[in-house]
Amino acid sequence: MSTWTDWLACVPAPGAPCEAAQTAAWLAAFPQLERAKTTPQDPVYHAEGDVWTHTQMVVNELVRHADYAALTAEERATVFTAAVLHDVAKCDTTRIDEQGRIRQPGHSRRGALDARIALWDMGAPVLQREAICRLIGVHQEPFFAIHGSRSGHDAEYLVRRLSWLADLHLLALLAEADMRGRICADAASVLDDIELFRELAKDEGCYRTPRAFADRHTALAYFRGAQVHPDYGLHHEPGARVTLMCGLPAAGKNTWVAEHRAGLPVVSFDDARTALGLRHGQNEGAVAHHAIDAAKAWLRGRRDFVWNATHLSDAMRRKSLDLCLAYGATVEVVHLEAPRATLLARNARRDTSLRNADLLAMLHKWEVPLPTEAHALSWWQADGRHARECVA
Repeated sequence: MSTWTDWLACVPAPGAPCEAAQTAAWLAAFPQLERAKTTPQDPVYHAEGDVWTHTQMVVNELVRHADYAALTAEERATVFTAAVLHDVAKCDTTRIDEQGRIRQPGHSRRGALDARIALWDMGAPVLQREAICRLIGVHQEPFFAIHGSRSGHDAEYLVRRLSWLADLHLLALLAEADMRGRICADAASVLDDIELFRELAKDEGCYRTPRAFADRHTALAYFRGAQVHPDYGLHHEPGARVTLMCGLPAAGKNTWVAEHRAGLPVVSFDDARTALGLRHGQNEGAVAHHAIDAAKAWLRGRRDFVWNATHLSDAMRRKSLDLCLAYGATVEVVHLEAPRATLLARNARRDTSLRNADLLAMLHKWEVPLPTEAHALSWWQADGRHARECVA
C-alpha cells in the first residue's frame, strides 16, 4: 500500500505532461481507479469517452495552468490529488435513465467519502486530507453557482458557504481543469461562469480565505438558513455549552472526554444501551430516546455537558445539532480519529458487542464534520495531535 509520502512523489511539476509511468503510479496508489477505464460517461458532456480518459485530460489541463505553477507545494499536492480522484465514485454511481442517458448522481459526495478512506489509509495529514475531500465533494459547484441553486440559495450565499469549505482559488482551478479536460458543446459558456464565480468570490473578499462574519454564531445561523447579514451580529442568548463528540468507535472519545471534559455530565448512546440492557444494534430507537431525554434535561437547565456518540454522518449529527441549537446552546464538535490498525486493535480489546467487521462497515458512512455545522470544530488524533479549524 502506498503511503502519503510515496504519493507526494507523484505530484507533477508545473507544465509536466502526464506520461504512462506517472499514470501507472496513480493506479498503484488508488487501485479503484482501474475501474474508471471501463466506466462510460454521457457523450453530451464527455465526448472524450471513459472516466479514466477524462481524468488524465483534467490533470494535464491542471498542471499546465499558470495558476498551478504559482501554488505552494502543499497546495499543488492538494489540488492535484483532488483532480486525480474527483470522479473516483462515478464507477459506483453510474446509471442509465429512462431516455438511455448515462447518469452518475451523487458522485461528488460519494467521491469525497471514497477519497477520505483511501487517504486515511495512506496517512495523509488530516486537514490536508479534508481539504482534498471537500474539493472533490463540491468540484462541480463553480459550474452552476453563479446562477444560484435549485434549493433557492442565491450566488452570494453559495460562494460564502463554499469559502468556508474550500480555498476558492483551488476550487475554481480544479473546476476549470475539469471543464477543459473534456469534449462538450457548452464548455465555453461554463468556463465563463467559472470566471464569474472567481470574480464574485473576490468581490466578497473570500477568494483565498473564508468569508468574514460578525461572529461565529451569526455565521452558523446564516448557514442554517437565517435571514441575517454576515456583517451584522445576531443576538445570542447563551444556553448550555455542548461538546458534541464525533468519530468511529474506538477512536478514543471516552478517553478524550475523561481528560478534557472531566466533571461534566455525559450523554452517551453506549451508556443508554447499558442502562436499558441492550446490545449494539438492538432497539436503537429506545436507545436514542433515552439519550435524547437526558440531553433535553441538561439543555433546559442550561447545564454544560458532553454528547458522546459516533455522529459519523451529516444526518446523524444534524439531529443532535438541531436539538442543541434549538435550546440556544453553543456547540463545539470534536472529531477524533485513529489509523485503521489502531481502531481494530482497540476495538478487539474492548468489552463491546461491536465486531471489527461491523466497525469497518461504518467507514462507508464516515462524513467528517464541516466548519459550517457548529460554533467550533476541533480535530484530535490518536497520537494526541490537535488542530482547531478556525474559519471565522
